[in-house]
Amino acid sequence: MDTEKILLGIVDDHTLFRNGVAALMGEFAELKVVFEADNGIQMQQMLARHPSPNVVLMDINMPDMDGYDATKWLKAKYPQIRVLALSMFEDDRAVIRMIKNGASGYVLKESKPRELLEAIKTIHAKGVYINELVSGKLLRSVSGDEEPPLLTNKEVEFLKLCCSELTYKEIAAQMICSHRTVDNYREALFLKLHIKSRTGLVLYAIQNEIFKF
Repeated sequence: MDTEKILLGIVDDHTLFRNGVAALMGEFAELKVVFEADNGIQMQQMLARHPSPNVVLMDINMPDMDGYDATKWLKAKYPQIRVLALSMFEDDRAVIRMIKNGASGYVLKESKPRELLEAIKTIHAKGVYINELVSGKLLRSVSGDEEPPLLTNKEVEFLKLCCSELTYKEIAAQMICSHRTVDNYREALFLKLHIKSRTGLVLYAIQNEIFKF
């Protein structure tokens, strides 16, 4: 039944890419595409005329109203809708900014259809998805199925600073320590949390209420 499907909105200014994603996702029985939009402004118009989606695939760079502003608006007006950012590259700064504005995860545009389907299903069920940078252990922790590991005060301080736009060198200066020490904090957290990137650290901090934007 349609009511059991995950309702999907796709916001991307590249028409061929957007249409292709819509066609591919429409082939999966679990999904139903309810609208497509060129940018955030058209997304607002579509939301007024179509059923609210469960998940919105959101491009970052778009004219008139980009993914940052569109996500911020969407989370203010429709907080129940999960935003899955679409990114061309694994750009920490862009993804962190999207998360700050309300996105619950991101996926690379080069992902295969089945990988995108799993990302949509995961973000709908668990509320979070980061493209292969967050392990199943972290996802279980986020969903409350596993206790988070104990972190030192310095690791927590470093984790909070990772949520800023400071470089690792600037974080070292802020913590009054060497760049090598900051590298050690980062690698220790990667091991403890089973995370492979700064974006994953930021999402972990937000989901575990270590940091709030």
